[in-house]
Amino acid sequence: MIEFLTANMAPIMFAGLIVFLLMGYSVAFSLAACGLAFAYMGIKLGIPGMEQLMQALPLRVTYGIMQNETLLAIPFFTFMGLILERSGMAEDLLDTIGQLFGPIRGGLAFAVIFVGAMLAATTGVVAASVISMGLISLPIMLRYGYDRRVASGVIAASGTLAQIIPPSLVLIVLADQLGKSVGDLYKGAFIPGFTLTGLYALYVIGVTVLRPHWAPALPTEARTIREADGTPGLRSLGLLFLVSLACAVAWGQTRPATSPTDETIVTSMCVGVGIAFALAVLNKLFKLGLLSRMAERATFVLIPPLALIFLVLGTIFLGIATPTEGGAMGATGALVMATARRRLTMHSLRQAMDTTMKLSCFVLFILLGSTVFSLAFQGVDGPVWVEHLLTSLPGGQLGFLIVVNILVFFLAFFLDFFELSFIVVPLIGPVADKLGIDLVWFGVLLAVNMQTSFMHPPFGFALFYLRSVAPHDDYTDRVTKKPLAKVTTGQIYWGAVPFVLIQIVMVGLVIAFPNLVSGGLGKKAAVDLEKVNIEAAPESEYKKDTDASKLFEQPASEPAKKP
Repeated sequence: MIEFLTANMAPIMFAGLIVFLLMGYSVAFSLAACGLAFAYMGIKLGIPGMEQLMQALPLRVTYGIMQNETLLAIPFFTFMGLILERSGMAEDLLDTIGQLFGPIRGGLAFAVIFVGAMLAATTGVVAASVISMGLISLPIMLRYGYDRRVASGVIAASGTLAQIIPPSLVLIVLADQLGKSVGDLYKGAFIPGFTLTGLYALYVIGVTVLRPHWAPALPTEARTIREADGTPGLRSLGLLFLVSLACAVAWGQTRPATSPTDETIVTSMCVGVGIAFALAVLNKLFKLGLLSRMAERATFVLIPPLALIFLVLGTIFLGIATPTEGGAMGATGALVMATARRRLTMHSLRQAMDTTMKLSCFVLFILLGSTVFSLAFQGVDGPVWVEHLLTSLPGGQLGFLIVVNILVFFLAFFLDFFELSFIVVPLIGPVADKLGIDLVWFGVLLAVNMQTSFMHPPFGFALFYLRSVAPHDDYTDRVTKKPLAKVTTGQIYWGAVPFVLIQIVMVGLVIAFPNLVSGGLGKKAAVDLEKVNIEAAPESEYKKDTDASKLFEQPASEPAKKP
């Protein structure tokens, strides 16, 4: 019996962790308890090295976790997102973009997706995005006849973009667990994040074509931003957009061919936005009459979040700041923005700080528990067992990727992305490295897959956030004074299903087209080995006599020196 336990301690320990989790205990304490219990068993069974690993535990906790500067970015970005939630930025964006897309079918859904991507690139916090858009957009979408499943699905899915579009918290944790740069994962996730945004928009287009009554256009009386003659003023906005786009493209053409794609996109976007802002300011100051109300409103509303995006992502991508420093600048920028809008109070500031502290402690405790578990698991040769298990799969790299993604997808029904990152990633990351898989690309792939953990019925956190702000009972609309039905939990769940399928499609696209990730990391200059010329120094510059026996000869006039 003892021989069986000693030989199979790794799978027994992994099964024990599953039992702890199924019993409903906290993940952090389940990890620590399982690790300590099996470490004690290992010491009693005489497993070599287990006692030494446990003695190294305080050192790992003190220096490995407490001094980890990468994890310091988590409270910065969390605080930034919570302050922006209270600054009114989301409300202004949704109102303006909703008016902009209002005349077309599905316009409000497009506005939610676009604003969701903007909030994701500024906040990085799912809860802030989903709650903000649920409070602001859901009543408007229900007021004007949107199908409840479409409305709830679009809001929940757009909020989860904060987990794949930088500055994402999950990318910070994945970078730490995979031993890679946070900046590299940010660069790699830039293109896949906005590709996923485009897939969401394609779904809405399909809904408007196949079921136009599910996503109607805004009625005329709801379009409040209009010119004196009653027109929406979209022509000058289109002209302003074309001028800015032309300037951005021209700037992008001047970039070196080896520049990373995401760096080129960010800097080009900044140039285009700067041109648009300058034209809008000149038009307003000198009363030129070149721009409509819609063009001016859209420009001035988009400037603050885009400036914050450049302050955070632009400085990281250009190498000016580390992700931790970028998070600190983003938090400062959010405070300045909230103060300028007169939305920052001591109550909201304290509330944001309390929530940031709770989330940071939550992450830290899971990391502490996973450190205890990983040390004990290493002592029973768990990584070797996992490596043999996964490398023996048929299909090589592709077989490994398929099995791992299916495993992560189903575990996401029960675990959130923090728990997946701290439990599963340390086990599969080294195996991926042994198989020759680029860990930056692998991290982005896992991030796209883990995003489904927020959308899985019935345990998706985004669905819980939306449920908390969606109407629980029938109510009377405050604008139209018409009675409206409540949003049921079943409607929220069914609305999430199409977007979960879209995320699965995105996982397949990342596997099929690796350049979606690697394209953002820059291009290394190719070296033609045939053109490399190695020249030796002239004979006069070195001694030809290389007899080893003469290297240690002492001159006859000098006594031999003691070594």
